[in-house]
Parts: sequence; C-alpha cells; structure tokens
Amino acid sequence: MISALKTPFHYLAELFILQWEILYSLVRGKFRGKQLLEQMAEIGFRSQPVVIITGAFTGAVLAAQSLFQFKLVSMETVGGGFVSTSMFRELGPTITALMLAGRVGSSMAAVIGTMKVTEQIDALRSMSVHPIDYLVTPRFLAIVISTPLLIAASCGFANFSSYIVGVYIFNIEPPYWMHHVQDFTGYAEISVAMIKGLVFGILIVLISCHQGLKASNGAVGVGQGTTKAMVLSSLAVLIVNFFLSLLMQKIFPAEFIET
Repeated sequence: MISALKTPFHYLAELFILQWEILYSLVRGKFRGKQLLEQMAEIGFRSQPVVIITGAFTGAVLAAQSLFQFKLVSMETVGGGFVSTSMFRELGPTITALMLAGRVGSSMAAVIGTMKVTEQIDALRSMSVHPIDYLVTPRFLAIVISTPLLIAASCGFANFSSYIVGVYIFNIEPPYWMHHVQDFTGYAEISVAMIKGLVFGILIVLISCHQGLKASNGAVGVGQGTTKAMVLSSLAVLIVNFFLSLLMQKIFPAEFIET
C-alpha cells in the first residue's frame, strides 16, 4: 500500500518542482517575447473557434432545458439569470479548460516530447539555453493570459445564444430576460470565472509540459505522453473544480443583485 501511494505523491512533487522552476525562470530567466507571442497565437487565437462554438451551444442547450422546466412553474423569465450564473460560475471555465486540455495540452506534450526523444532538448542545454526558460515559461505565460479571455468569450457567446433561444423560440420578452441576467450576474460571478480560468490554465500547462519533458521510448513514448497529458489535465480540471467551487462560494457567495 505504501508503494502504491508513492507514485501520486512523487508525481505531485515533480509538478511542484516544475512550477518552482517556472517561477524562478520568470524572475531570473531571459524574457522571450517572440516565443510568448507565438504561444499566445497558438493557445489563445487559434482556440477561439472551438471555445466559442462550444460555449454558444452549451448556453443554447442549457437555456432550452432550463426553460422546459421553468415553464412548468411559469418562471421562464429567470432563465437568463440561470444560464448566465451557471456559465460564469461552472460551465464556462470547466468546458473551456477541457477544450484546451484536448487541443492545447496534447499539443504541448507532443511538441516537447518529440524534442525530448530526438535529443533537441539536450542540444538546447549544450548551447546554454535552459529548456524551462525556452520551452515551458512562454507556454505558461501564454495560457495564463489566454485562458481567462477565452472563458470570457465562451460565457459571452453562451449568453448570446441563450438570449436567442429564450426570446425567439420561447417568446420571452427581451427586457424581462435581460433584467434577470443583470440581477443574477455581477462582480462575484465574473471573479469566479477568471480565478478558475487562471487555476485551470496553470494545471494544463504544468501537466502537459511535464509529460513532454518526461517522454522516452521514441514515438511510442511521445504518443503515450500526449494521451496522458490530455487525460490527466481533464481529470485535474474536474477534480479541482469541485473544491474551487466550494471555496469560491465562501469567498464570492452567489447573491441576487437588484438593479
């Protein structure tokens, strides 16, 4: 049993060491603006379509399903507030992070893992270029900057699509819909979404880059590392989200905002 517990604790220790090396690189390492811009384009800009489409249809189906139930008790007008709160506090950050884990996390693991097994990382060291400083830190900064912005886009389009469903399909008056969106969405909801986005982004980049740096056994090892990066990042997001939700409710309790 003790040996079985060593593996997860050893893995968490390696992630902690990697995080410490990234922080050290941020303070003492060389700033690489070109790599940062490239990663922001890859992580942020190129992820927009999948994040926007996912957020829009999540908001639409959430609005439809909630309105089916609210209609039974003649409370359809609160559907907008329900969708907005749900997206900002839970679904927006979580779904966006899961999309990034699949698209960006696997890509990070594959690129860094390929460099590892082809000895390109050793070549960087031979040229006095630290791999963390060159490969990991720009990705860390890029995902920390991009994830909250992607979550904002996801939640924004989710609210827009839910408005279309509520107003044009369920025939709810637009002023009533928007009034409840404003009543139930405030500083607390936006803060929760941004904090979750920051935490989820850090989890994805740590797990994915760690899998890439630890890759071995040629192409087979790279493929295994890529799969593990996606699976572990997704699981970490879902598990941490539960505890973050409990913590955020204490710090930013959900409130009715009278406008």
